[in-house]
Amino acid sequence: MINSQHFIETIIVIPTYNEADNLPKIVKEISSLGINNIGFIIIDDGSPDGTGKIADKISNEFPGFFKVIHREEKMGLGTAYVEGFRCAIESKARKIIQMDADFSHPPKEILKINYLLNSSDIVVGSRYIDNGSVDPNWSLLRKSISSFGNFGIRLLMGLKVRDATSGFKGYNSHVFDKVILSQLKLKGFGFQSEVAYRCQKKQFKIIEHPYVFIDRKLGKSKMSFSIILEALYKLLMIRISK
Repeated sequence: MINSQHFIETIIVIPTYNEADNLPKIVKEISSLGINNIGFIIIDDGSPDGTGKIADKISNEFPGFFKVIHREEKMGLGTAYVEGFRCAIESKARKIIQMDADFSHPPKEILKINYLLNSSDIVVGSRYIDNGSVDPNWSLLRKSISSFGNFGIRLLMGLKVRDATSGFKGYNSHVFDKVILSQLKLKGFGFQSEVAYRCQKKQFKIIEHPYVFIDRKLGKSKMSFSIILEALYKLLMIRISK
């Protein structure tokens, strides 16, 4: 459990659902990077595979540097990140890095993101700049859906960032002095874009760092044009609201 008596420079926020196999591995790999004063916040949405219990066990091995937030059911990725960010802010961490637990976001890139946060407010892990890419094994349809969603959101919201839907990001904690967590509206797909939009409106210095996204999830993707169109509508409502 994170203890305020310990100084924590960087906190890694990881939402989980059925990541019992991956969670111990990714915590171990991140811990081996040699980042000083690092902490972890895990937000588990009642995983039936026991991820929450495994997180508790890991927590006992990281006294003062590990916090587990248990939620009874799936409540949306956006709300998980909001809870994680709020906990990170309360712990007085200077840097907050968000990522998935399934290794689709390469842990080694945390080193660079953490470093770049020394000279910027926000670092976006980007699939859409030079040396970054989506999963090369994706079908043409999946790549088209991803590109359409990203381009459409950037155009609609006037976003300068090339990867508008990235879930691999780092923030200096002072960002959330101006981007108020309780005002974030979207819970699912679209949450990352809403945060990007609100950060841009506050004129934070945002830079992008390339990475190659490798889709580790098993089974068929639930992403579709209809989900993207729904997110575009909700984002439009946010943009035109006062």
